[in-house]
Amino acid sequence: MAQIQTPQPVRGMQSLLGEEADRFAHVVSTFDKVRRLFGFRRVEVPVLEPTAVFARSLGETTDVVSKEMYTFEDRSGDSVTLRPEFTAGIARAFLTEGWQQYAPLKVATHGPAFRYERPQKGRFRQFHQLDAEILGAAEPQADVEVLSFASQLLSELGVGGNVVCKLNTLGDPATRAAWRDALHEHFASHRADLSEDSRDRLDRNPVRILDSKAHADWPIVDSAPVIDDFLTAEASDFFAAVTAGLNAAGVTWERAPRLVRGLDYYRHTAFEFVTDALGSQGTVLAGGRYDGLVEALGGPHTPAIGWAAGIERLSMLIDAPQPDRPTAVIVPMGAAAEQAAVAILANLRRQGIVADMAWRGNMKKRMAKAASSGAGHAVILGDSEIESGTAQVKNLATGDQRAVALDMLHAAFDA
Repeated sequence: MAQIQTPQPVRGMQSLLGEEADRFAHVVSTFDKVRRLFGFRRVEVPVLEPTAVFARSLGETTDVVSKEMYTFEDRSGDSVTLRPEFTAGIARAFLTEGWQQYAPLKVATHGPAFRYERPQKGRFRQFHQLDAEILGAAEPQADVEVLSFASQLLSELGVGGNVVCKLNTLGDPATRAAWRDALHEHFASHRADLSEDSRDRLDRNPVRILDSKAHADWPIVDSAPVIDDFLTAEASDFFAAVTAGLNAAGVTWERAPRLVRGLDYYRHTAFEFVTDALGSQGTVLAGGRYDGLVEALGGPHTPAIGWAAGIERLSMLIDAPQPDRPTAVIVPMGAAAEQAAVAILANLRRQGIVADMAWRGNMKKRMAKAASSGAGHAVILGDSEIESGTAQVKNLATGDQRAVALDMLHAAFDA
């Protein structure tokens, strides 16, 4: 008989256990705590969307859409895509689920996303994101709110001291149009020296050349016109209000005049929280104002701002959380004791006490299991204890042991 070959995981997908899973869960629970502090409502959106949701929102010519999305036809022949990010799906739900009535709407969510790219440190093909958005708010205070949320999250995770907020303005549409024309003129004068990717971007979207990873482009990028020379009075006042609000909120930031978002619906504030603790791939949280996205999906003009952060990347930055430990482990010896232990275990759990049972091996092995679990107490139960209605409760830290009535076990642990 041929040996059955065990299926291997799909490349770029991972399974977590132990400390890795605990780190992941700690990031999520901290995010959930902070979103409540800031009044962001929890939402859920589908993992699977019509491909048009992402093609329109991310841009047909972006690498994500053209190279990295998991796109396929379902049985009805419709083109669908596993979400590569959250914002587009939330904007679609804002339009189709009647959420416009709640604007300005502060929402937050987390879960898996999918991109077909080369796996590397902290990056996977199935990865997980935290996401926070405010839809229907044009005021600079919304920008301050989402940035303050991000800053407090990183602080409560204990990584704030290792992460820097890089901040820029992309201006209003008039600013961006004038700046784009100036960038096109500048880069066109250096066309022959640009990388192939940047020459391809020149006529389609010269702003994206500022984000080029090709070393040959960097001297040309460094001499490119800066957006500050083209800011309208309105755009300048908006950015000033954002930075004043961040200063008032105690959010530390650094100006990054080359930080951009390539798509035209991005306006005003753009930001990244970066670290050098993970090597060259240093961004752990990023976002910006996307006042034109809902319009790109066929909706009315809806100003909005948000950010996303990679859970895996944040998990690598935090200190390992304390693992979950039971308060007590029941150590039954004998058939009658094992049967009684099932009822005792259920009663302890109903009373909110974290409890487990060591049901395999001799007394020594069962006590070793109780100790290795990190439990505070072992509840030793044998035939004689069943007859007397008591159990021997041993404090595993001190070694003290005493008899406790079975119906008073919860009080013994409290003590």
